[in-house]
Amino acid sequence: MSTVNVRALLILPLVALLAAAPVRADPLRAPAVTLPAVQVAAEPSMGTPPSADQILAIPPALRTLLQQRVIAAANSREQRLEKLVHLIFDADGMHLEYDPYATHTLTETWQTGRANCLSFTLLFVTLARAAGIDARVQEVAQVMTWYQDEGVIYSVGHVNAGVELNDRTAVVDLDRNVLYDRYGPRPITEQRALAHFYNNRGAQAMAAGDLPTARTYLKAALDLSPEFTPGWNNLGVLDTREGRMPQARQDLETALRLQPRHAAALTNASALYQRLGEPQLAQQLAKRLQQVERKDPFAQFRMGNQAEERKDYDKAIHYYRQAIALYGTAHQFHFGLARAYFLAGDNSRASKEMQRARDLAGEDASVLRAAYQAKLDSLKRWQKRTAAN
Repeated sequence: MSTVNVRALLILPLVALLAAAPVRADPLRAPAVTLPAVQVAAEPSMGTPPSADQILAIPPALRTLLQQRVIAAANSREQRLEKLVHLIFDADGMHLEYDPYATHTLTETWQTGRANCLSFTLLFVTLARAAGIDARVQEVAQVMTWYQDEGVIYSVGHVNAGVELNDRTAVVDLDRNVLYDRYGPRPITEQRALAHFYNNRGAQAMAAGDLPTARTYLKAALDLSPEFTPGWNNLGVLDTREGRMPQARQDLETALRLQPRHAAALTNASALYQRLGEPQLAQQLAKRLQQVERKDPFAQFRMGNQAEERKDYDKAIHYYRQAIALYGTAHQFHFGLARAYFLAGDNSRASKEMQRARDLAGEDASVLRAAYQAKLDSLKRWQKRTAAN
């Protein structure tokens, strides 16, 4: 996950994405080589925020590998892109693994072999540019990540890499299962990408109870990108926790001036106004939040998921149908609706929605299609047994 937003005075859990190589199309492996010895470092201490140069510095040993296995080994950008993916993910390369808490500098990623989506994107874009590939950091305002048989985790921000190849754009993402919002990824500046880094570390420090370090990192994010709404939101939560109510109010009002429909800031500002004895302002923001969520398919899906957990299947069906009305091509939404119909005893509609989820999974998502087909077959067997009885 890239952006950690604090909502309702709690740290949102980092999304547990899958450590999958996202663009590996050629099954051929890069030739085996002996890697330089790497001393695996302990989890880095937050401490003083590293500078931008320190965050993006390519370790000498990694630069040597990049030269040998990517730059010198291929001439075209397409070939270099493929070899770079192999270098990062293969067992005879970095063998990078996903860690949702690993907001790392490039050196820390190299030392630990772990990265979250932000760390991976910073690593990939920096190495790609060094190899002569036109790459950039991209931001998605909202994402949802789906786990087979394990429900849904809702997030508010995500980053990935965009690569320009022969007048077309390829997206390199650490997670194949992430569902973007309807607007998709958009390029961002290096300053905003680094603000994500400082913001994440600040939120993690706040979750760990290290409030002074949290403040240092959040200030670093906002010094670099003053219009970074998640940073103002998180700083408002931090000021609230430290009893700085006037400053917290200013922080959250700044966040809402920058982004009036920011759900986390609306939630936190409404709660703060209530604490300050201003219920009318609190209610105004609560109503605005409801308006935002009514038009947000991810919010509708999340509420459907919550209703399903409460075993309120009629309400779950309502919210899932609302999500589909707003974003009809998301197979995750149809699968949720199918599950709710099944639990409500409507096997016929459940079967139709499961079929729709399978069809929308796409030809490239063979694992998802197989999973949906297995669920559909299981549902049909259940229907036959029920009819026989």
